[in-house]
Amino acid sequence: MTEKIPVINHDEEGIIPQIRCFALDMDGTIYLGERWIDGAVEFLHRIEETGRNYVFVTNNSSKNAEVYVDKLHRMGLDVGAEKIVTSGQATIYYLQQHYPGVKVFLLGNSLLQEEFTQAGITLVEENPDMVVTAFDTSLDYNKMCKVCDYVRDGLPYLATHPDYNCPTETGFIPDIGAIHAFIHASAFRYPDRIIGKPNEDIIGYLTSRVSEDRDKIAMVGDRLYTDIAAGRKNGLKSILVLSGEASIDDVQKADVLPHMIFKSVKDIIPLL
Repeated sequence: MTEKIPVINHDEEGIIPQIRCFALDMDGTIYLGERWIDGAVEFLHRIEETGRNYVFVTNNSSKNAEVYVDKLHRMGLDVGAEKIVTSGQATIYYLQQHYPGVKVFLLGNSLLQEEFTQAGITLVEENPDMVVTAFDTSLDYNKMCKVCDYVRDGLPYLATHPDYNCPTETGFIPDIGAIHAFIHASAFRYPDRIIGKPNEDIIGYLTSRVSEDRDKIAMVGDRLYTDIAAGRKNGLKSILVLSGEASIDDVQKADVLPHMIFKSVKDIIPLL
């Protein structure tokens, strides 16, 4: 690795004064479960005090924007749905742009199904034109058989995001990547296209929502392979926080380095 690992809690390149929008991962970055990470609320308020914007960007397609709005309200932060960007929304946007009028078999729970339907996407159980997989927390064996049949038949096959596991307050639960492994074992295909972080499609959707140039947006998160890679691969600035999954040891072994590293978002406040 030729690139230098950034000094923790420093903005050596003077990047932060140029940032107009902070794209924030949620669990491990802003909160853990139902508990705020120390200084996170102050960080959000300081962003707004300095005339800048923030949005929350999550790969979790098992929940819609209103679920996150309600959760943040319970935790004492009142924001609107315009502050929430999900891989489910980005997938809907991709379908609207590239597959208008398509009939979709969606492997997803009722919240995502409702979001797709409200956006005008036609969902069907039989004779679909394509398959979309999501983090389906209502998964059962019948659904698995059906999705494998459609994938095996060669239909176009999209996925909302790539994560193998989803963090919870008590550990990890299998996420969509584990579902893809099951499908591959039976149907011998992985998704043709994955929309969520670290891929271009969710960043394209994000920029359509915030109307900022990419070099004025900072992706802030605790995962190197989704959050940081999303920034680095797609022209955004990237800030790693060590309050969640990634450690400094992980950084030293990483193929993709962040522009900056902070112990937590609290340590960014003095630089805003």
